[in-house]
Amino acid sequence: MQKLVIEGGQPLSGNVVPAGNKNAALPCIAAALLTEDEVVLENVPRIRDVDAMLSLLENLGVTVDWQGDHELALNASGVDHQDVDQELANRIRASFLLAGPLLARFGRAEMPPPGGDVIGRRRLDPHLDAFTALGAKVEIDRWITITASGGLSEADFMMDEPSVMATENALLAASMTPGETVIRNAASEPHVQNLARMLASMGARIDGIGSNVMHVHGSDRLHGTRHRISPDHIEVGSFIALAAATGGEMRIKDTDAEDLRMTRLGFQRLGVEILFDGNDTIVPANQEMLVKNDAGEMMPKIEDGPWPAFPADLTSIALALATQSQGSVMIHEKMFENRLFFVDKLVAMGANITLCDPHRAIVIGRSRLRGERLESPDIRAGMALLIAALCAKGTSEIGNITQIDRGYENIDQRLRELGAHIERIATEPVHA
Repeated sequence: MQKLVIEGGQPLSGNVVPAGNKNAALPCIAAALLTEDEVVLENVPRIRDVDAMLSLLENLGVTVDWQGDHELALNASGVDHQDVDQELANRIRASFLLAGPLLARFGRAEMPPPGGDVIGRRRLDPHLDAFTALGAKVEIDRWITITASGGLSEADFMMDEPSVMATENALLAASMTPGETVIRNAASEPHVQNLARMLASMGARIDGIGSNVMHVHGSDRLHGTRHRISPDHIEVGSFIALAAATGGEMRIKDTDAEDLRMTRLGFQRLGVEILFDGNDTIVPANQEMLVKNDAGEMMPKIEDGPWPAFPADLTSIALALATQSQGSVMIHEKMFENRLFFVDKLVAMGANITLCDPHRAIVIGRSRLRGERLESPDIRAGMALLIAALCAKGTSEIGNITQIDRGYENIDQRLRELGAHIERIATEPVHA
């Protein structure tokens, strides 16, 4: 076990390059199951969730070869079974993304319940409804068995919620289903778009990428491809918050301004200005950070929602950032009922936060935070605690950092390069 030890109060400044999008890499890795040809992915982040996904594929018989620091070659010609390993699936929720390609290529997927962050109920129904619409049979016992012995068939269906992973599973299955499949009320996040572009490069034709209605013209055989994972807009948002909260000046290179429109708008409500210079995102130093009230001096709100609304994965990070902005703001987490339950840790550091209910918190800033001993409950709350620790007075320790490592590559090393006083150290094992 390891922990991070942080001495707060140092502005984070300099240049940083965001990693590839974690939530794009995972479904793109799963897409390699759709073909016997080699698939090469570029700009793949070296994080725990990617390692977990690759372990699942290797267990199925996929050959995995890192050809560079962030370049990955996959060959699924040797897949010899369709039952996903339960112990490995417990490590990552994205394990369920294997259902779509296994079902489409082999006519069967035997899936254990997925693992992942405990941030509230995360329904599998939209995935199963999509498979059923495509002609599959679903049986649920302790495991979920999905079969299509006669193959899948084209369909026109409405998803009951714009679930990102369910949309990705539907795309994966439909891309190898001959005919035209129409997915309505689809998610359209940047990582969904990235997967759709990869599937198009493998031989599917997909119209409506970036919209909530996608038309998938599938093929009975897909071929290999070389595909680049897009930069992670959630990591970009995290670095913006790190710079603003600590008063530093940062240039985040090779970003996509289109993916940051709502992030910029949300952070502006906290008094954070963000500039763009070509493909670079710039956070100016020593920003005053005053909450911008709504008309009539009403308390403003930052609320998440399906794309292009404010990203749910930035909600925890915005909440931590709000503790360093002068004024009051409501953070409204609409999508996950447990995500805000880490705020007691910020309160222990000196933050003035009222948790109204599982979905809403009122933050009154600016708070002088102090160092504390903390535990990271999930990936994004872990980053929120890291932001708080880096702008707090004194020393903080953050345990359970495997959660942070699941989504952020070499985060301690990269933060040191920006001026942070942060060390990763081993912890003593706990004996019963």
